[in-house]
Amino acid sequence: MAVEAAIANGSAGLVAIGAGLAVGLSAIGAGLAEKSIGAAAVGAMAEKESLFGKGLILTVIPETIVIFGLVIAILIIGMA
Repeated sequence: MAVEAAIANGSAGLVAIGAGLAVGLSAIGAGLAEKSIGAAAVGAMAEKESLFGKGLILTVIPETIVIFGLVIAILIIGMA
């Protein structure tokens, strides 16, 4: 219902741009964070194989940023 009102007001494009920016910029931020964390985790595992679990967990943590961006995008679309 809210999307139909946004289309009627002519602001549907701005809502879509806002939602896209929320997901896209959070994904770029997560990718940059994962790049450095992944490199450090691989270096640590090369020296000590028992650090695999910690490296895996630390590599997955930045992905929650993308989930937060997706939640914000859903909220933007729902409130428009």
